[in-house]
Amino acid sequence: MRRAGKMHKQELIDVIAQQTGQTKTAAGAQINALIEVITKTVVNGDTVQLVGFGSFGTGSRAARVGRNPATGEEIQIAAGRTVKFTAGKAFKEAVNRKTSKGKKQVSQ
Repeated sequence: MRRAGKMHKQELIDVIAQQTGQTKTAAGAQINALIEVITKTVVNGDTVQLVGFGSFGTGSRAARVGRNPATGEEIQIAAGRTVKFTAGKAFKEAVNRKTSKGKKQVSQ
């Protein structure tokens, strides 16, 4: 039984191996390949869309003025690219069903 909180990569590999009947080595190789393909695709500026789960892509962050927390001095922060994940409809609905069990929905 998995403990509450975070699921680490090895725990994910263990669960996938168990659910698919594969060895842990094979499941680990598939997870590593998935991560590598998503990373390379997003680095190249493309999007990976897994219908129902979500999309991995890039975003941009404008240049801005920040503050050094130690000195309070203003500093210029350069513009940059960010990684973004947008959850798909089915994933959002699954999360909302899980978190709303036993709780009243608040209408606005």
